[in-house]
Amino acid sequence: MKTTSRERIIQTASDLFQTKGYHATGLNEIIKNSDSPKGSLYYYFPHGKEELGVAAVRFAGNFIRQKIKNGLQRHTDPILAIQEVIRGIKVALDKERKLNNTSLSLVALETYLSSELLRTACSQSFYEIEKIYAEKLIASGFTEEKAAELGITIQTMVEGSILLSVTHGNTSPLTIVSKEIEFLISQYDIHVLK
Repeated sequence: MKTTSRERIIQTASDLFQTKGYHATGLNEIIKNSDSPKGSLYYYFPHGKEELGVAAVRFAGNFIRQKIKNGLQRHTDPILAIQEVIRGIKVALDKERKLNNTSLSLVALETYLSSELLRTACSQSFYEIEKIYAEKLIASGFTEEKAAELGITIQTMVEGSILLSVTHGNTSPLTIVSKEIEFLISQYDIHVLK
């Protein structure tokens, strides 16, 4: 299926914002890399870069959530499922050495003070990821309340270990978090929680 000019612009912006940063990416670069005429960017995004940024965050968030869902579906055991997601992130970081379609942290950290629209879009995406982890735990017998708390904890651990992995230049923080996920989840007797 052929992508539309609007989709190409969003995909290109998403890639550039995640790898170079929101502020370091210019509209002319997005137009050039998406092979789109300049007028089309303003046609589809009349409010400019911030409107495009929100669309790009939503696009990336959807992509990341789908990758997480796919990883979680590979195992019924929540520990193995979450470890599978982390393994996938490690493989992506080892292979590409960049955050593209792995995390929205760069965009979130770069824009949270300068754009309420982008901060909200990133926040919503992070919240939806937390919910995906929580849903996996609920399906495994956890109460909604405990699953929601653990969803936030897991998302925080994974995002933090991605940031440290990129900063340290190796994925050992992800390896450590993968091991600690087992301890975190296995300490709960789900039969007592219900």
